[in-house]
Amino acid sequence: MSEYVPMTQAGYEKIRAEIERLENEEMPKVREALAAARAEGDLRENAEYHGQRETLGMLTAKANQLKAKLALATIVDESKLPRDKVAFGATVRVMDLDLDEEESFTLVGAGEEDYDTGKYLVTSPIGQGLLGKKVGDKVEISVPKGKISFEILEISYSEA
Repeated sequence: MSEYVPMTQAGYEKIRAEIERLENEEMPKVREALAAARAEGDLRENAEYHGQRETLGMLTAKANQLKAKLALATIVDESKLPRDKVAFGATVRVMDLDLDEEESFTLVGAGEEDYDTGKYLVTSPIGQGLLGKKVGDKVEISVPKGKISFEILEISYSEA
């Protein structure tokens, strides 16, 4: 079966707006610059033309990637999730057992992630490692740079 991409309605709308921005603002600008560069003559040695083609290709790939996320999107109704364990939308306060420091993670869907502010994708290694756990549970999670160990101190949900 195909993998689903959990997200809130707000995350879905954010991704949809980004696709529209790419297709209706960014790509037309690049197409205009591409046409102007093409008009300059010999395309074999026209660096501007080749640069604009590459930029258009990258924008198209990004828009297609975002469209694929939306095609696999599953809108999550956070009000129907359990509140006594870690689930989508939870803010989890943990003790990093290796560093003896507290950290907080909010598990979000596609389009809402911001790792600098502690908003992690629920499908990330940390998100997957915390899902279903309860306060007091200790968990060891494999991440790209090794293993990290947490003890769950608190689970909370924002009231939307």
